[in-house]
Amino acid sequence: MYAITIPEPGGPEALVWDEVPDPVAGPGEVLVEVVAGAVNRADILQRQGFYDPPPGASPHPGLECSGRIAALGEGVSGWAVGDEVCALLAGGGYAEKVAVPAGQLLPVPQGLTVDQAAALPEVVCTVWSNVFMVAHLRPGETLLVHGGSSGIGTMAIQLAKAVGARVAVTAGTTEKLERCAELGADILINYREQDFVAELKKATDGAGADVILDNMGAKYLDRNVQALAVNGRLAIIGMQGGAKGELNIGALLGKRAAVSATSLRARPQEEKAAIVAAVREHVWPLVAGGRVRPVIDREIPMPDAATAHRVVEESGHIGKVLLVTPN
Repeated sequence: MYAITIPEPGGPEALVWDEVPDPVAGPGEVLVEVVAGAVNRADILQRQGFYDPPPGASPHPGLECSGRIAALGEGVSGWAVGDEVCALLAGGGYAEKVAVPAGQLLPVPQGLTVDQAAALPEVVCTVWSNVFMVAHLRPGETLLVHGGSSGIGTMAIQLAKAVGARVAVTAGTTEKLERCAELGADILINYREQDFVAELKKATDGAGADVILDNMGAKYLDRNVQALAVNGRLAIIGMQGGAKGELNIGALLGKRAAVSATSLRARPQEEKAAIVAAVREHVWPLVAGGRVRPVIDREIPMPDAATAHRVVEESGHIGKVLLVTPN
């Protein structure tokens, strides 16, 4: 098969479409013929040499894909060759085929094409596990999403609104904020021109956010704690603003607040399977009913993954950038 390889870490040009050995479905796995994958920030870090795949994972980038089952490994039940699926991966999505633990498979939701479904697994599992399973966002509470126009952000807005929460977002352009509003965001903050803490407090009568979903890390840590409401929960899922910051424990104690930090890629398979099962139970009916939809900026041929990485690194996109395998 062909896959995107990374012979040497570097810029987008480091991504090479090359012939590699076919993967084989081991016990408890299925082999998926990939129709599409999607670009995530983690893929960019891997290309740059900063985020190696976990032991045993495919060396090729790609944390989600969609396609059709080509083969079943030993002991797999509940799936059949030819089923249209999407999958949460530890790697290998930038390829024509990938072996996936059966517990990380999801059926393509009703109403979506196979390629559209590639935009869902990573973002839905990230949002559901952090905002709902860890931070326990409830109806009537306020969620603040940093990077509201990203793949994660566009999904977080829709899921929070679907459960009856109020949503605040930050984004860097008027166009991005307008798209967030179309998805249901209630409080729109341009982080280039406004102080998100002051704007959030103003919009919530001084209360702040009950839950914050943060992709920035160190750069926003102190201000995120300031923005939390009493009993607030800060869920950190990225380090785009740095890895080390100073945490004001006194402010945290005063608000009886909590900070969590998680990533999906290196979790044990049983934890990923539990998240995928929860997503299938709680989110897939919302997608099938049209209340939640993937937001897709564009589709790019997978051999041209370098272009897709440039698009994501320039941050002009809204939603997900997909990679489509050649026919």
